[in-house]
Amino acid sequence: MTNYKEIIQKYEVGLYARRDVTLVKGKGARLWDDQGNEYIDCAAGIGIGNIGHGNEKLAEAIYKQAKTLAVCPNTFYNDTKAVFLEKLMSIVPKNLDKVYLCNSGTEAMEAAIKFTRLVTKKTDFIAAMKGFHGRTLGALSATYKEEYRDGFYPLIQGFSHVPYNNFEKLAEAVTDNTAGIILEPVQGEGGINIGDKEYFKKVRKLCDDKNIMLIIDEIQTGFCRTGKMFACEILEIEPDILTLAKSIAGGFPMGATVCSPKIVIPASKHGTTFGGNPLACAAAAASIDFMLEENLAKQAEEKGMYFTDLLKKEQLSKVREIRNLGLMVGIEIKEKVQPVLMELLKEKIIALPAGTTVIRLLPPLVISKEDLKTVADVLIKMLK
Repeated sequence: MTNYKEIIQKYEVGLYARRDVTLVKGKGARLWDDQGNEYIDCAAGIGIGNIGHGNEKLAEAIYKQAKTLAVCPNTFYNDTKAVFLEKLMSIVPKNLDKVYLCNSGTEAMEAAIKFTRLVTKKTDFIAAMKGFHGRTLGALSATYKEEYRDGFYPLIQGFSHVPYNNFEKLAEAVTDNTAGIILEPVQGEGGINIGDKEYFKKVRKLCDDKNIMLIIDEIQTGFCRTGKMFACEILEIEPDILTLAKSIAGGFPMGATVCSPKIVIPASKHGTTFGGNPLACAAAAASIDFMLEENLAKQAEEKGMYFTDLLKKEQLSKVREIRNLGLMVGIEIKEKVQPVLMELLKEKIIALPAGTTVIRLLPPLVISKEDLKTVADVLIKMLK
């Protein structure tokens, strides 16, 4: 039998702390390894697979497009891209009117940083402590965690970090050279910290008053995860730039930087070879159709409430707090999280960390209530 683990260890750059499981198949919210073991997936590829594994609508769209036209440079028009763009712009906040398509969340953030500097003629940015926005040099400059930043200094100059949900500290950090403010509606990597509506409304007004671009990072929260298509609907704000990726194309690599009319970028100031290719656009159009047809936002809201209610009605002595928006769930515990994640894996449940003490659960939104009950029962047993 082929030893897939040994091959990957031999040839791939060792960037990832891996779990000793080789995944080979998925369907819905279930995964299987090369030994035939079945798992409940509460990670969804780190929030990528909102529409579920093995989604037939997605597979059909990719297959059909691959037979027709897989590549098309951005110097030409394309029918599949046009169909997707119309769908995307019909669901984003109404003040946004243009989009730059790329391949990942960090690329979407790089574009947002460049566009903001170009439009405002200013250089500085304010981001939040515990925020995560990507790992390329610009996006990494906005990311807070020192573990990710260490070894790559000097980063892009002009970035500062302030406490999340603290408007006074943010306002104090603003200068005449502040070009943009970068915030997540829910800090995913940082611990499932949920944005305060009044805080975000104050930030929006501050940006309007000071000619600062408000960049909202919905790379993890977007596409129904929080119980709305986008979390900024819950916060009742409109961004100047919205960055998207992860579940935009059901697992196929894609990112997007969606812009308001304030963002006007001349030709040749930015670009991408693969971004917005027909395969990605076909996948994304099919994914959005599935989200709308299956009302995944409503499903996420109801299932998130169902799941957290199961946990909250128990006396869990090891738990400090349970936080969620929809099916974006954080369970903050009184000990290190990694041993708990390994115990969950033994119980055939795949979950994620968010910092050192938070269990992060991002299941596919198609997960059944029966599977959520199973996960809750296992967690209750571990955390009592």
